Amino acid sequence: MSKSDTRSKTFVDSAKLPLAGKVVLDFGHTVMGPSCGMVLADLGADVIKIEPPEGDPTRRLKGFGLGYFGYFNRNKRSLAVDLKANEGLAIAERLIGKADVLIENFGPRTMERLKLDYDRLVPKNPRLIYASLKGFLPGPYEERLALDEVVQMMAGLAYMTGPTGRPLRAGTSVVDIGGGLFAVIGILSALAVREATGKGQLVQTALFETTVFLMGQHLCYAAQSDVPIPPMPERVSAWAVYEPFTLRDGKQLFVGITADRQWERFTSVLGRADIRDDPTLATNNQRIAARPTLLPLIESIFKEMTLEEATAICERSGIPFAPIARPEDLFEDPHLKETHALLDTTLPNGVATRLPVTPLRFEDGLLPLRLNPPDIGQNTAEILSQIGFDRHEIAQLASSKVIFAQNRTSDERPDL
Repeated sequence: MSKSDTRSKTFVDSAKLPLAGKVVLDFGHTVMGPSCGMVLADLGADVIKIEPPEGDPTRRLKGFGLGYFGYFNRNKRSLAVDLKANEGLAIAERLIGKADVLIENFGPRTMERLKLDYDRLVPKNPRLIYASLKGFLPGPYEERLALDEVVQMMAGLAYMTGPTGRPLRAGTSVVDIGGGLFAVIGILSALAVREATGKGQLVQTALFETTVFLMGQHLCYAAQSDVPIPPMPERVSAWAVYEPFTLRDGKQLFVGITADRQWERFTSVLGRADIRDDPTLATNNQRIAARPTLLPLIESIFKEMTLEEATAICERSGIPFAPIARPEDLFEDPHLKETHALLDTTLPNGVATRLPVTPLRFEDGLLPLRLNPPDIGQNTAEILSQIGFDRHEIAQLASSKVIFAQNRTSDERPDL
């Protein structure tokens, strides 16, 4: 199949998704657990989001939290149930008996208090893959509470991101999402093992260890250095030109010239033979030595260009470059538009938007949006009916506030 033929297929058919037919119970909250569940859902699993009758607290967050629920809970169905009630626990246990995977990222010992820990559940469903996503893997820190920003500080990521004395967290929930992705890897691996053995298993990952993994390149550097590693903003760059430059229209463009051939092309396209043919600038190491005078020269060149003009120069030169974008700029990015990389999504509050697809392309296309992020309890009644509850029982559970069930149902109703 040619590249053009592959691109012509926009989305994989739902029935052909890799995890179609698998049932996942997502007890996750905030980002780490829900991001794991979202990827499994995008891959075709029937992911049931378990939330309390009043709804996941993430639904009500403000500030940066405003983006959590609507992004990390697409392609899922919502079951709103009180797990602290005996009837609610019985519902969860009945679902677990039919599930392939369980995801949880509660604080230490929470699942034990709910009587939903792995040791209690595995006799009831030996095929269950139980993914426990925590702050720390078992060890001296395992009882501590952790957050994305906390472990960025602990593992040196914040130190490496900000200048000396100003540790700075990354600008997205990179550790939460990374931990969720490691859980996906573990779950997929455990599913493969189960195909051979027929048995499920406990899979664990954690925020702190995820951050340490991300820091591995710096640990490897430290092992070979006689001096402390400087934060990234203060690093001695391996490249002479590797900087953001301010343009005539006030916008900024990052330019990285990492090879001598790139330098030759860039200076030729600029029409600056004087720079191109200067023997003191012939190699990257020579240009690094000349940075005190070279960078002001490059700055002055870009200062005369608009973003459109500078972009054209960089594209013709075949050098790495990037405009300094804000999040909202991505809605209008031509590449994302043409490649369908933003999925039309309606949020629970009715806002229509476009959100990033999971960045995988299979031979049959991208992973589709099958379900918008659900309202609270949107699928409670249909899920309970699928596991044997009749209308009278569902109404009784709703009246006693063990569950919250809306009248709406999803477009897709997988069999349990």
